[in-house]
Amino acid sequence: MSTAQVPALLRFLTQDAKVPLAVAIGKTPELQKANLTSADQIAKADIQVLQDIFKDHKVAKQILNAGKRVSKKRGAPTDSTATSPQKKKKNASITKESAPFEIESSLSLPTSSSPDSELQEMVIVTNRAPLVLAFAICVLKYTMPEQPISSRLSLAQALVSANSRSKAVSLGIENGQSAEQEGWGEGQPVVRVLGREIRVLKRWDYNPREGQPANWSPSENSDSNTVSVDDFLGRADIDDPDKMPPLWGIDLEAARSSQGTTGPEKKTGVLPIFTAESARSYLLRSVSNAQVTTAPSKSKPNTANGLEKEKSVACLLSVIDSVSRSWATNLKKGELDRRAWAWYLKVRPDVQSGVQGWGQKGQVKLSDILALRNEP
Repeated sequence: MSTAQVPALLRFLTQDAKVPLAVAIGKTPELQKANLTSADQIAKADIQVLQDIFKDHKVAKQILNAGKRVSKKRGAPTDSTATSPQKKKKNASITKESAPFEIESSLSLPTSSSPDSELQEMVIVTNRAPLVLAFAICVLKYTMPEQPISSRLSLAQALVSANSRSKAVSLGIENGQSAEQEGWGEGQPVVRVLGREIRVLKRWDYNPREGQPANWSPSENSDSNTVSVDDFLGRADIDDPDKMPPLWGIDLEAARSSQGTTGPEKKTGVLPIFTAESARSYLLRSVSNAQVTTAPSKSKPNTANGLEKEKSVACLLSVIDSVSRSWATNLKKGELDRRAWAWYLKVRPDVQSGVQGWGQKGQVKLSDILALRNEP
């Protein structure tokens, strides 16, 4: 089973078949051995095979019915009411009470196993903010390897928000001091993400590995596209006091908006954070393949459009990760962080300057990003 199939299979089991994520993860290897790696294959499976894997007739029937239901929907491409992957996520079984391992697993981003020869030919369409988000998520994996995916998403979104406000001020869209300049978040620790200081909250009581199934371990496959458990849980020892704990990026502008600006006591209350879920959702809906974006959006079901965007995001993250990984062994973390911003500036979409270009989409050649691996 390719690495790109693993997230899709887990989404089907947890969201469509309503199987607990821990169970779904534990049964993935057995489903792979039985060549049941998609809803279509499961829909055609013998219920006895599923029962042998899940050891429960009711669960096996539940999964089989879900496979048939999803397969039937895919067979009706004119159904405009098909549910997109983003909408399905609202029905997922992940809640605030879920184990940290389940939460982190649900936030894992799509991966691509496409070779460089295919990625070199691909052109995506996006605007600048999602591209910054993608660069930050990938680079944080190497500059702050102890951070789980929830923290990387939150920190990356904090960077995007800060950059967006700075840009709005420079264009005259907003004025006045930022919440940071007014002292909101004062006293909170600071980390640097792509050259910008971000105020953070430390999550001392959060262990991303809590609830991890005993039979789930990092992949031993040397393929660089293979997803290991550390890719979304981070590489920290949670009991090491010298390691940075998981972090949240603080949303200082939201803090100021919700509590007002009068009185210094207002700056010490509970601070809102940038949620990982919103950052992930924003990225997945903001990147498209240039070869398919010329068609009207209503010409395809929402599910097909969502899958195309997900594949585009996977390819984008793959090439940025490739660049980051190639330089991580030669650069110190601070230098890698600084250089990543320069990389973004080299490949960002070419849009109109000034207010006319605000939020405008443009094309990005993945070959230009891959070329960064060989820059002097």
